[in-house]
Amino acid sequence: ASFLLLCFRTSLVTPLILGLLLQPPLTQLSTLTQPNIVLLMADDLGIGDVGCYGNDTIRTPNIDRLAKEGVKLTQHIAAAPLCTPSRAAFLTGRYPLRSGMDAINNYRVIFWNAGSGGLPPNETTFAKILQQQGYSTGLIGKWHQGVNCESRNDHCHHPLNHGFDYFYGMPFTLISDCQPTETPEMDRVFRRKLWVYTQMIGLVTLTAALGRLTGLISVRWKTLTCLAGFSLLFFVSWFSSYGFVRYWNCIMMRNHEVTEQPMVTDRTTSLILRESTSFIERNKHKPFLLFLSFLHSHTPLLTTKKFLGRSSHGLYGDNVEEMDWMVGQVLDAIDKEGLKNTTVVYFASDHGGWLERQEGKKQLGGWNGIYRGGKAMGGWEGGIRVPGIFRWPGVLPEGTVIDEPTSLMDVYPTVVHLAGGVLPQDRVIDGRDLMPLLRGTVEHSEHEFLFHYCGIHLHAVRWHQKDSGAIWKAHYVTPVFRPPGAGACYDRGFCPCFGEGVTHHDPPLLFDLSRDPSEAKPLLADTEPLFDTVIRKIGRAIEEHRRTLTPVPEQLSLYNVMWKPWLQPCCGTFPFCWCDKEGDN
Repeated sequence: ASFLLLCFRTSLVTPLILGLLLQPPLTQLSTLTQPNIVLLMADDLGIGDVGCYGNDTIRTPNIDRLAKEGVKLTQHIAAAPLCTPSRAAFLTGRYPLRSGMDAINNYRVIFWNAGSGGLPPNETTFAKILQQQGYSTGLIGKWHQGVNCESRNDHCHHPLNHGFDYFYGMPFTLISDCQPTETPEMDRVFRRKLWVYTQMIGLVTLTAALGRLTGLISVRWKTLTCLAGFSLLFFVSWFSSYGFVRYWNCIMMRNHEVTEQPMVTDRTTSLILRESTSFIERNKHKPFLLFLSFLHSHTPLLTTKKFLGRSSHGLYGDNVEEMDWMVGQVLDAIDKEGLKNTTVVYFASDHGGWLERQEGKKQLGGWNGIYRGGKAMGGWEGGIRVPGIFRWPGVLPEGTVIDEPTSLMDVYPTVVHLAGGVLPQDRVIDGRDLMPLLRGTVEHSEHEFLFHYCGIHLHAVRWHQKDSGAIWKAHYVTPVFRPPGAGACYDRGFCPCFGEGVTHHDPPLLFDLSRDPSEAKPLLADTEPLFDTVIRKIGRAIEEHRRTLTPVPEQLSLYNVMWKPWLQPCCGTFPFCWCDKEGDN
């Protein structure tokens, strides 16, 4: 009988042990601490430009593979519709106006490497916390968060002062001025006005001089000399900056050293890829954070010959397909080092595609799918809804799609948690840890409200009514599209945040994104029974949110965005700034 009892017990215990041993890896790897973290961020990529988000003509097999092997977020929201503020929010987990990185004027991004504004040194980035947790931290590619504060070499806004051990890339952003063959992009309208004013002043000076010589005008030579001096001074005052944009802004740096001034655009893509894979190889034996901040797909759309003419969407499509190939090369480097199962990979764009970016009939900006609006528009979905994909084999379920409101700011607490760090307790963190949602242990996002700013101006608010599944969105300010009936501000090139180019709504325009994601038909108080209730609820949330805001120095004030020669990064003796150290190597 005892033998039978032993057999019976064995028959019960053996399957139990086998069952525990054969548990899916999701459970086994959940205890893994300090994974490697690779953050991939595209520039100006529209959510409609990616295959796994519905595009069937631009080929993005590597980004699509990430989604297939991981979790795809379909309501992933940027905290701002432009580069500088969106990335500031991403790095800090905070709305950009909390750090002074959102604009009070029409200069809504860092405008010069030699400006004094930028991500304040007292902000704590996720890189800084991961660095303290023993991670090797690297940033490859675009920064666009400022360089110096008071002197050419103080590097107060530089990536190395914000938690990155290694930096290679552009401290600024890619612009068409970086390509000598392209039409200048930076402050194009203002630059034209300066040329006109210069010609007018010069014409007045020349006319007065000719009149004096011919005796037609009675004017003293001293007055003419002063007028000529003023003409020259006016010309030099603006041409010393705008006349040399390529030298001042289009530079490459390795850590604090300028390596190319101006950058040699033909090899930029290969160097950024080489630096990224090299960083992975160098740091494979300890936890690392790699933030690969692509220059793709921002104009002038630097694309190597290998990819030119390959897509059916012209140069823009070629550029996106090349970026996807770069994503694949990085994933291959991770696989080659045997790091796939110990590496969290995240892919996103900093904001929506730029609808107005056109040259003649050529569309050089992205496509935002079914969503209204685009880059620079703080309220409409097309400006702020972006791709968002996480992959961590064995920990995050494959092929999962989550349609819950999430934010680029959520990456901050998520990676801090994964690294075993602690969030700063002395400031408001607006992001939320995504791991419970990504792993499926909770059903809903922690975000009840998300606030959509355009500069410092609140344009819209989203309320996730979790008990009903409704996602209400109230627009208080919207841009005026021109020409009438168009879906963007084609007359300006960018939609403004305030002034004559916007419309204020009282009562606000109200949409339920769960029923109308394209924001095509606003709900009316007469036909929507919950209209007044929703508007009151959102109004109270705005009041509560505003009570958490504190005054901070404006990093994008007119003074801070101005070009200051004493702050200009220079690889020679200023103003003779020219070098090609990569070519020398």
